[in-house]
Amino acid sequence: MSDIRVKICGLRTESDMLAVAAAGATYAGFVFFAKSPRHLTLERARALALVAPPGLAKVALTVDADDAALDALIEAVPLDMLQLHGHESPDRVAAVRARYGLPVMKAVGVADEGDLSALMDYSLAADQILIDAKPPKGADLPGGNGLSFDWRLVAQRRWLRPWMLAGGLTPDNVAEAIRLTNARQVDVSSGVESGPGIKDPARIAAFVAAAGAD
Repeated sequence: MSDIRVKICGLRTESDMLAVAAAGATYAGFVFFAKSPRHLTLERARALALVAPPGLAKVALTVDADDAALDALIEAVPLDMLQLHGHESPDRVAAVRARYGLPVMKAVGVADEGDLSALMDYSLAADQILIDAKPPKGADLPGGNGLSFDWRLVAQRRWLRPWMLAGGLTPDNVAEAIRLTNARQVDVSSGVESGPGIKDPARIAAFVAAAGAD
C-alpha cells in the first residue's frame, strides 16, 4: 500500500468533490483568490465542504489575506488546513498558525537553487511546505499556472516539516516526479482539468492512480 498523499486543488462543484473522494485523494483544495478561475465565494466553499466525506482534508488556499478575511473564512467554512500562497513572511505564517489553531501549509516558489534557503526559513514557522514552481514575472496567479521547475533541485532533500511537490504535475509525469524527488505528497490543479477551472474526473482518477495513492 503506497503512502503517497495527493492534494487536488481548485475544486468548484459537488461533482469535483465526489470525484476527488472516489479517487482516493487525501486533500481537497479550495481557492480564495479573485483573479483565479477556481475562486470560490465563502457560501460556495461552505456548501462544498459540507459534502466532503470524513477523512478528506479540506484546505483553503489564500493569498496575502489579512486577519479580517481569514476570520470570515474560518467562521463560514469548516476547514482542516490553511494554505498561504502569497508573500507571507515566516512571522506572518507563525501568527496565522497561532491565531486559528489550524495546521498551516506555506507555498514557496522555486526556480533555481537560490530559492531553496526560504524553504528552511518557512519550515520553522509552518506545519507543512508546498514547493511550487515560481510564477513568471507579471503572472496574475501565484500558482495553478501549469508550470514545473527542475525537480532535481529538491531531489532527496529533507526539511524540518513534511513537504508537498506542486507545479506542472499531470497524470503523465507525476510518477516520474515522485521517483526523482522522493516526494511523499503531491499537489495538482490545472493538470487534472479539461479547461481553466473545469476539473476532469477521469484525469483526477488517473492522477491519483499514477501517483500510487489508490
